[in-house]
Amino acid sequence: MIAKSLKGRSAAMDPGIWSKLPPELLELILSFLPLKTLLNLRSTCKHFKSLVFSPSFISKYSSASLFSSFFLLSHPQCYSNFPLYDTTRGAWRKLALPLSFLPPSAAQFNLLSSCNGLFCFSLPNSSSFLVCNLLAKSSRPIQFPFFPFAFEMLTLVSTPHGYKIFLLCSKFSSNYAFVYDSKVHSWRQFDGFQPLLADNFHQEGASFNGSLYFATPEPFSVVCFDLENGKWENLDTEMPRELTFVRLVSNTDEGKLYMVGGIGRNGISRSMKLWEMGDGGNWVEVERLPELMCRKFMSVCYHNYEHVYCFWHQGMICVCCHTWPEILYCKVSRRTWHWIPKCPSIPDKWSCGFRWFSFVPDLYTLA
Repeated sequence: MIAKSLKGRSAAMDPGIWSKLPPELLELILSFLPLKTLLNLRSTCKHFKSLVFSPSFISKYSSASLFSSFFLLSHPQCYSNFPLYDTTRGAWRKLALPLSFLPPSAAQFNLLSSCNGLFCFSLPNSSSFLVCNLLAKSSRPIQFPFFPFAFEMLTLVSTPHGYKIFLLCSKFSSNYAFVYDSKVHSWRQFDGFQPLLADNFHQEGASFNGSLYFATPEPFSVVCFDLENGKWENLDTEMPRELTFVRLVSNTDEGKLYMVGGIGRNGISRSMKLWEMGDGGNWVEVERLPELMCRKFMSVCYHNYEHVYCFWHQGMICVCCHTWPEILYCKVSRRTWHWIPKCPSIPDKWSCGFRWFSFVPDLYTLA
């Protein structure tokens, strides 16, 4: 009947009908639009612009839409854009993510950290950082605490009221920790931790219960830094035996802390295991990397574990190597291990500088 009634009519929508559509029904219809179309709607009228950013619509849109999530690859030789691997569809995206909206001062930049749809770049030419939402094309420059400023282990952390940036500065005889809070737009300085926390500055801190957790070099231990009061604490927990390297990663949605570590002797890993922090503060073994996959991973990193780093992405613990263009990941719910294939657009001659990030697009996270 509907088809017959529409036969012969103009393809244009009748304003008389659509203007009388109940607001809640209109919101529901719009919530199923593709993200690109939704973004374009913002410029059509003031009503759509305010609607897209309204709390009720955000709730409907986030529950109705199936966003893709991505692994984003940064490399010194893919400077102007970043290849994306769609983890929802299991394929590389043909279109790389453009950065044409960045300010002129971002002509030279380094991608350092990602969290909750935001990315943090360093802009050496302007002595600042740049936090931006690539999807919403919004950004905020943040000046270094002072200049020249040498920093390590920068970590971008999402908070209920925005975000924080943690980093260590070892310019002085005793290092310091700096924390930027987007709520007050200012830096705070705290004491650092001696000795240095890790032998791998590709590894970020693991956000867990309001603190950042780090592994120390041998003898391996775990320390945490309270982001609110700036206090350091050594965890009184027994570490597994025969560790050759340790990396920490957290699932902030479920409040879980994991540890990835190599097991072996004389600094040579013969296996790799995954542990979860138990209720009593002890490490509970979750999974072991299959032998053949372990052999491959140890061969590609040449037992130089300072190149190994880990991060959490949508139910996966990702283990990467700075010198290798693939990702090894464990799907925690299934306790299975897999490889993400090499990006087909990457030349074989690229041998070092691979840095992977979790990218979960979020239109409403403010930079």
